[in-house]
Amino acid sequence: MKYISTRGQAPALNFEEVVLTGLAPDGGLYVPETLPEFSQEEIASWAGLSYEELAFKIMAPFVSGAVSDEELKQIITEAYSTFRHDAIAPLVQTGHNEWILELFQGPTLAFKDFALQFLGHLLDHLLKKRNQKVVVMGATSGDTGSAAIEGCRRCDNIDIYILHPYQRVSEVQRRQMTTVLEDNVHNIALKGNFDDCQNMVKTSFGDQSFLPEDRQLVAVNSINWARIMAQIVYYFYAGLALGAPGRPVSFSVPTGNFGDIFAGYLAKRMGLPIDQLVIATNSNDILHRCLSDNDHSKQSLQHTLSPSMDIMVSSNFERMLFDLYDRDGDKIRGLMEDFKSGAMHLDESALSKAKELFSSHKVDDETMLDVIRDVFAHTEYLLDPHTAIGLKAARETRRRQDIPMVCLATAHPAKFPEAVRKAGQESDPALPTHMADLFQREERYDVLDNDIGTVQSFIAKNLKA
Repeated sequence: MKYISTRGQAPALNFEEVVLTGLAPDGGLYVPETLPEFSQEEIASWAGLSYEELAFKIMAPFVSGAVSDEELKQIITEAYSTFRHDAIAPLVQTGHNEWILELFQGPTLAFKDFALQFLGHLLDHLLKKRNQKVVVMGATSGDTGSAAIEGCRRCDNIDIYILHPYQRVSEVQRRQMTTVLEDNVHNIALKGNFDDCQNMVKTSFGDQSFLPEDRQLVAVNSINWARIMAQIVYYFYAGLALGAPGRPVSFSVPTGNFGDIFAGYLAKRMGLPIDQLVIATNSNDILHRCLSDNDHSKQSLQHTLSPSMDIMVSSNFERMLFDLYDRDGDKIRGLMEDFKSGAMHLDESALSKAKELFSSHKVDDETMLDVIRDVFAHTEYLLDPHTAIGLKAARETRRRQDIPMVCLATAHPAKFPEAVRKAGQESDPALPTHMADLFQREERYDVLDNDIGTVQSFIAKNLKA
């Protein structure tokens, strides 16, 4: 299988090349040239598979020879061996035909573990085979960083640098990153917001001259195709558990960077009978504004109680636009130039397609806190703030009560004690046993100015030989 850029001016790559490249040289994102499609009969035959067995079925067509079947199975097994629940992605019922898909059972308590545990083991395998050392550079609004560090901390051929916005992630999120003290792990607290971190990473990928000649950057943000690929699996897993393909299923996804819900869109195109995909946003609602009012304009970023969604530049939306515009790279380049200047507007035909595929809803902090209170009062189930936003959006936009609605639970509530307290809980939710001593662990990180020269110089000076 070959992968092409959304902007149409980069060479097609194979799977191994696309994993190690990240952003395309023309500034676009890589997507598969064609998508595998599964028949309803084939999907039905997967009903009894374990999560790991299902992951192999769905990922194998994308890998197409870059990794052998046995190697891929081993990578998948290792990736999910550290998850705390045997089901890997268990479902919990919170209402009539309403379900929470718990994606926080991994080592860092967030859905990012599904992709980044896999990506870490995959990179380790590829780099050892190539006898190559690389530099992983990533930006995080809270969860990607700790999951990426956990996935790469034991990789001899990787130096990892994670940028997070200084004092704009929760204390639990920060400590999950900064208490990992391996020599190849570097945490940078950037004096800026998440979009500043993300822009710095994208710019660095565009010009890597600050690195020695024998090193290259590798992406762990969701610009890396392997992350999207790994996330497709849990849509199929939840759908099969709730009766697909014999009946359709709907999903609500709290999202800021569009990667998680883009994986759901791909699952639908690959044959999973998805009736409704709900884009749930917090007050940083650029995706909701785009869908409801054709207003994809940059506005001031708001600091909310759901910080992992405090994003104004949704990188993966470009992949969706590529399909909405019939894979016309020239049009995507024009749109992204418009957005770089502050705003872009979709053609009526593209907007109409988007509205057929997605519903959307915006949820502010006070409404989100009400949802946490209400769900706990009726079920004694405690939601994290992002999941509460997803559940509220699902309830507001749901079209059919006879179709199961699944809300993706993107993080464990213990990661966001401030929101939980404000929702009326008398004590902070307990961290799982393996993380119980988190607040006693030594921290290590560097606070740097929002200046790309400063950051790139820091990276170059701290590379392991």
